Amino acid sequence: MIYWSMQTLEVWKQAQETGYLEGSSEHLMFPKQYIWMMEQMKTRLPNYKGEYPIWLWIKKPDMRSTGHFEGGTKCVRLTIDLKETDVLISDLDRWNLVLNNGFCSDNEHEEGEFNKGILEMTKEESWERIFDLNRAVDVNWTGNGAWLQGTTGRIYLEKVKRVEQYISRKSKLY
Repeated sequence: MIYWSMQTLEVWKQAQETGYLEGSSEHLMFPKQYIWMMEQMKTRLPNYKGEYPIWLWIKKPDMRSTGHFEGGTKCVRLTIDLKETDVLISDLDRWNLVLNNGFCSDNEHEEGEFNKGILEMTKEESWERIFDLNRAVDVNWTGNGAWLQGTTGRIYLEKVKRVEQYISRKSKLY
């Protein structure tokens, strides 16, 4: 299956030297949450060996849009061919709840019960919902789950099918 990853040119050059692309502890903005994701990968991906994750896009990201990197950054968009069993798919919007250490509720009522302390589910247990893409939820509360992301471990260069270089756009202030 085809996936895409956005990386800085510096990271890509390092991958060319080592022969593989792999996440790094240096880039952990949310250490607790990344470690949690790595634990999920260990449980859910049969070939995962515990490396720091590489983040993947399920839909081809538009290099003309802003927000992937700070403006002016030299980057690459990698087209990567991986087995589906080597990629853990999750809901990007719901992942933001994990990053912000929030409860991943399915509706407003459940959120209220969690905040009152009467829900038996823990916050960390609710985070696992980001992987259940077919769960019935109140989309007015949770969003429609349209943006999916993937995580995987080490990617050997023979899995990279295309490399496109670009310089990220600077955000415009309105």
